[in-house]
Parts: sequence; C-alpha cells; structure tokens
Amino acid sequence: MLTFMGVGAVGIVGAAPALAAEHDHPPRGERPDRPDRGDRPARPDRAGNPGAMGSFYGDHQQGVITSAQAHLAFTALDVTAASRDELVGVLRGWTDAAAGLMESRRSDGLSLTFGFGPSLFTLDGVDRFGIAAQQPGRFTDLPVFPGDEVEAAISAGDVCIQACADDPQAVQQSMRELVRAAGGKTVTRWTQAGTVGASGRGAPTPRNLFGFKDGTANIPPNDTLEHNDYVWVQPGDGPDWMAGGTYLAARKIAMHLDMWDDEPVGAQEQVFGRTKGEGAPLSGGTERTRPDFRASDASGARLINPHSHLALAHSVNRQRIRILRRGYNYIEGTRPDGSPDAGLFFIAFNRDPQTQFIPMQRQLSESDLMNRFVSYRSSSAFAIPPGVRSAGGFIGEGVLGG
Repeated sequence: MLTFMGVGAVGIVGAAPALAAEHDHPPRGERPDRPDRGDRPARPDRAGNPGAMGSFYGDHQQGVITSAQAHLAFTALDVTAASRDELVGVLRGWTDAAAGLMESRRSDGLSLTFGFGPSLFTLDGVDRFGIAAQQPGRFTDLPVFPGDEVEAAISAGDVCIQACADDPQAVQQSMRELVRAAGGKTVTRWTQAGTVGASGRGAPTPRNLFGFKDGTANIPPNDTLEHNDYVWVQPGDGPDWMAGGTYLAARKIAMHLDMWDDEPVGAQEQVFGRTKGEGAPLSGGTERTRPDFRASDASGARLINPHSHLALAHSVNRQRIRILRRGYNYIEGTRPDGSPDAGLFFIAFNRDPQTQFIPMQRQLSESDLMNRFVSYRSSSAFAIPPGVRSAGGFIGEGVLGG
C-alpha cells in the first residue's frame, strides 16, 4: 500500500499511513511454521472472497478483502434523521439499493461498503439514537499524530459509503443513487475519488505517484487465517454486533511530487527501503524477498535505513504489525503555487485500531523519512459492521435492530 507511514528525521509534516503495508507478519503472535508468502500471487482474483461478487449479502461486507478495483468513490455523510426509526429506514433503504446495484453492476465488479463513525453513537455528549452503550470500547476518533495538518471539512462523519468498481461511471452513479436513497435524512460531509492500477491474478503490483510499487506485502485476498487474525473482529473482541466486521482508518495524504522528483533515485530508494524498479528490499533479492534489516555494507552501514518507510512500517517495539491497506491515488489539479495537488487516499482495515493502525501510524509520524515528502490532510475512523446475511436484514441490524 502506498502506506506512507512516517519516519523522518528530515522533518516535514505528517506521517504517511503505511504506504506499502510492509507488514510481513502480525502483532498477535508469530507463526514460524507457516511458509513465506513470497510464492503466492500478489493480487489473486476475487473468486476466493466470501460471498459471490455481485451479491451484497454474506457474513462480511464486500469491498474489504475484495481485490482492489480500479476506481473508488468514498463519501462521508452526517445523519439528519430525527429518530432511531428514521435512521433504520435509511439503512434499510441503503441495503435494498446496494443489493440491487451490486447485482446490476456485476460485470463492473462493483462492491459497496458501509460504516459508522463515532459521532453516530454519541455527538457532543448526546446519545442521539439510543446506541451510545453499543459503541465498541476500542473504537474512537483517530488521535492527532505528529505532523498532522488535518482539515475538519474533509474528515470524520456519522456514516461512510465506499464504492469500488472497474468502471468509473459505476462508482459515481452508484454513489449518487445511494445518497438519493437516504431520502433527505443525510447530508454529504465530504467525498473522495481515486484510481489504482489493474488488480487480479497475474497483474503487476500497482505503483503510487512516487513511482514505487504499492502493496507488495499486503495481506492477500484469499488468506483466511490472516483475515481472522488482523482484519475481522472476532467474537469476544467487543460488542457482539461487531463480530465479522472490521475497523476502517482513512487518511488523505498529499504527496509533494515536485520535491520528490528533485531527489535522485538512490535517495528515493533510501526513503522507501526498496528499489524503484523491481521493488526489492535494499538488502537484496526480488520484490517478494523478505527484507533483512540487519544486512550491512562494507562500511557497516545498514542497507535498509532504520528510518526508511519499509523498516518503520514493519514492526512497532519489535512486534510485527499487519493491516489490510486499500489505497487509491488521486490527482486534483494544481495548488496555488502551481505544484500538483495529488497524493494517496489511504484506507486501512484492521481488527483492532488500538493495537494495529494507531501505534503503527504514530511510529511512522515520528521518524519516517517519507514525512519530508508528504502531509496529512484528513483523518477519519469508521466501524464497518458485519455483512447482511440475507434479504430482509439491513446494515447495522445488530446494533439498531433491537
């Protein structure tokens, strides 16, 4: 993932969220008996995902472990519904609309994913819909990380909708229909569009706007054991209604491309800890070779800089950390100074943000060499409920259906 996780003694604002998801293994315990994943395809096709593509129904929501489609539309909304019953009506309407849209857009690979922000449970101390007691204890707004330049207008929200597909019209039209389906009971807070390179079995690892491969060490879509360890909330983790769901962190990362392009390729590679062409770790090998952080050159200097993005995103306090990243590039014209307004809309799914995303991002923001070349413009957290298992149910039924 273009998981820019910040490390920079060179100091610019913001740490990037795990730009490349360089987490080979999880925080919840090593499994040395399991084989290296280097021989697995980087981006398997979508056939192994729970629920058939085109079906909205299943144990988990689509658009989480689904192989990244080419186009993204992400919208955060604030709820204006006056009662719990009105909110349930919105969620029922979205469920029916999403089921129809995913079926009709099956050939476009459309997936739709819905989430709840902390403000849906409690806003300014008010229990708006009688669900404050159901807010997971580990789920809060993301903290302010060192270097953040977060803009409130493009952060947070009561609910979110993620639409992904291989056709840009499919994501935009679907999003418009879902916003309309709320019947005036929500207002759009912010939106974000993005694109990513081709995915699926046999496709090369896509590249970020810095020109480096993005997603080399991400959790594969068909690795059920890893999903259960690092993505899906398990029974006993918190409120029963979240079992089978996950937590989403979203960060808009501006990439200072003019500054980056002034750096020689060798210096860029030191920032990432990988080669620009092959994507191999600077300790040697190919793209999927496991990095050797102890390897040194003849002078004794580490081949992979300890403050490189690769090194810092790999572990926190010597504990390996994994998240499932789903990043999309964005290009939105130019800034007032004439430089490109472009970067990465970074999405991370994780089972427990307090032990996965947050400590990883904090470490990156403190010393990632990448921080000199990026800044963080937005920061949002959403709880993604489990899937709707069958027709008649609705999104968030476990927390709002009682």
